[in-house]
Amino acid sequence: MRAIGIVLAGGNNHRMQELSQKRAICAMPIAGSYRSIDFTLSNMSNSHIQKVAVFTQYNAKSLNEHLNSSKWWDFGRKQGGLYVLTPAVTAENSNWYRGTADAIYQNLAYLKNSHEPYVVIASGDGVYKMDYNKVLEYHIEKKADITVVCREMEPDTNVERFGTIRMNEDSRIEEFEEKPLQAKTSTISCGIYVLRRRQLIEMIEKCAEEDRYDFVRDILIRYKDIKRIYGYKMKDYWRNIASVEDYYGTNMDFLKADVRNYFFKQYPDIYSKVDDLPPAKYNVGTNVKNSLVSSGCIVNGTVDNSVVFKKSYIGNNTVIRNSIILNDVYIGDNTYIENCIVESHSTIRANSNYAGEEGRIRIVVERSERYTM
Repeated sequence: MRAIGIVLAGGNNHRMQELSQKRAICAMPIAGSYRSIDFTLSNMSNSHIQKVAVFTQYNAKSLNEHLNSSKWWDFGRKQGGLYVLTPAVTAENSNWYRGTADAIYQNLAYLKNSHEPYVVIASGDGVYKMDYNKVLEYHIEKKADITVVCREMEPDTNVERFGTIRMNEDSRIEEFEEKPLQAKTSTISCGIYVLRRRQLIEMIEKCAEEDRYDFVRDILIRYKDIKRIYGYKMKDYWRNIASVEDYYGTNMDFLKADVRNYFFKQYPDIYSKVDDLPPAKYNVGTNVKNSLVSSGCIVNGTVDNSVVFKKSYIGNNTVIRNSIILNDVYIGDNTYIENCIVESHSTIRANSNYAGEEGRIRIVVERSERYTM
């Protein structure tokens, strides 16, 4: 593909509550064995983008460990590769990334040293499948300056937390509002953009000259009447990890057969870093219904309508319903957990009871005595 990739993975969102205290949102575990960023990186790889940069910043230890080898997404070639770029103190700059546009500006050498004519910019916290080649073909066909991937959201969706857009009959964007108080349309931006590399360099340099730091507000919204900005509508599955409810709902979607079939049985595939773990072990008396149980787990109790991530232990007579159990959790005997997200490396004592209120998800964080000195 005639494009390089940029994955924006440095942000933080306080609506994730305790879940983002240990890791970046792009490193949030998804569907038992994946991370949020795996979907964007897989889309880049499947679109034959050979050179991809990931801009990390907030709480990036877990994310950097996940990205320590490019081979899992097949970027390890003689040409191209996977680059993890963090803020660095230089003679000219000593700031953290102050926004998405500033993150690109601080790594402008990555753009200037590339030779591909186009750039695909994508957020690392989206769960979706997409062939970016189709977006690029649409971009060239429309003779657009910028193409924004957008989606019509379901009627019950709170679109005010997204960037909403309104297009004319030719799909040219006429209005773009970032997180409006009252949305005028249900079409939202998916945080995926295609534009020419040289044009991006010019826009980013102009933003820096004027002390502007945000890609959406200072480029998309500011230039919407000057540049030819078009919307490309996607109709397939797309979710954004921006709150506890989003995270819970996304994982629960993978309990649906059609969603699992779409992501894991239909070409192209989704790739991730692989751990060498044995398959899950179900001991005598175990009762598991409509759940995802990952490798390395040992299950003794009842698991119903839940997602259990890697290396978790579930004790005897324990009941887990409508919950997400993250990596390496120990749950003692005779425990009841419902409507909860249990943080990784937690140790749940025997005879414990955790239940979220109806319509609200409870986050359970218990200090792990297994790892204390």
